[in-house]
Amino acid sequence: MKLKTTVGMIVLALAVALLMAPAAFAGKPGFDDKEIRIAAWGPQTGPAAAWGNVARGPNVMAAIVNAEGGIHGRKLKHFVRDDQYNPAQTKLVVKELVEQQGIFSFVCGTSAAGGMAVKDYLKDNKVIWVGPATSVEEYVFPVNPYLFTIMPLYEDEASILTKYVVEKLKMKKIGILYQNDPYGKNGLKGVLQRLKKYRMKAVAEIPVEPTEQDLASQMQKFKSSGAEAVLMWVAPKTAVIALKTSKSMGYTPQWVSSMTLGDYELMYKISGGLWEGVVTGAFTLPPETRHPLMDKYREATKKYAPEERWGVFFHAGIMFTEPLIHALKKVGKNLSTEACLRELNKIRNFKGTGGKITYTPKRHQGTDSIMVMKCGPNATYIKVMDWTSNELASWKK
Repeated sequence: MKLKTTVGMIVLALAVALLMAPAAFAGKPGFDDKEIRIAAWGPQTGPAAAWGNVARGPNVMAAIVNAEGGIHGRKLKHFVRDDQYNPAQTKLVVKELVEQQGIFSFVCGTSAAGGMAVKDYLKDNKVIWVGPATSVEEYVFPVNPYLFTIMPLYEDEASILTKYVVEKLKMKKIGILYQNDPYGKNGLKGVLQRLKKYRMKAVAEIPVEPTEQDLASQMQKFKSSGAEAVLMWVAPKTAVIALKTSKSMGYTPQWVSSMTLGDYELMYKISGGLWEGVVTGAFTLPPETRHPLMDKYREATKKYAPEERWGVFFHAGIMFTEPLIHALKKVGKNLSTEACLRELNKIRNFKGTGGKITYTPKRHQGTDSIMVMKCGPNATYIKVMDWTSNELASWKK
């Protein structure tokens, strides 16, 4: 009798466990007849919280799509999770979203290190990821069938920015401040790629951790090196500390930054105006551009997310969803992961509010083009170079 009771309890426990099993393993496909579930992670708190609004941008795209009747009758539902710019936390929130919520596709996803921590998990679970809010070659080479990038590689951006500094600004002494992670190291690689073509070397290559608060020694090294320009691939807070510390030393190089610090209104404000004159890459149209889609997104943000500040980062979150929405509309009523992948792989010269995007089954790096901008008075955008590709891009050869 005791044995029968024990067996019965085990069977009951197994039944309960199966009922409570993660959604992904219960076959939940990320959509049903009424909705399609998408999601983003991003640092809502922590050292890179200034990038947090990227993950919230798709909320507005979802509101636009739903107001227009949805996608073949299905509403778009967007989830946001805070990973605190910590890869270990990224793993936790992505696992929860996939296995408990049932996500059809991720969009955005800030932090190269965080993305590296989950890209294989998403692939193994056959979850699409379109438009990471970061871009390193490890994401797409070799091709990951479920991952489609929109941002140019940091390596390509860095090469183009270095070309601008050397050929247009005529500067020869180049310093590099880079975050000690895939984001920063890919930027470093691109600068060195371009300098090698000129038979030049950087006068200083200095890594920094995203949590560092005191950059006095690093800035002193740049000053001692005679660097005329310092190119940065760091988080917003780190960049502001660098500029303020440098100024206190009487050292004022030409600061050049990744597109990840291209939200001039934000950077101008948190730097106390020191961002004026900084040159950055740009992978999307400036926020006040008069353009049909930009006008639509700007007005939708006022309507559906009045608490949000319209700017490069928030708009980027919307822009990162554009190819996914395009593909979902092309699929039709008979939605599946495989059908969406087929449509994504057919995208050629897609033009939303960023550069032109092309995907093929053998190429999931959407573009290698950026514009170059300069922060003017009162955080205005001054275009100093139009859309430019990296002719040295190794992945295109």
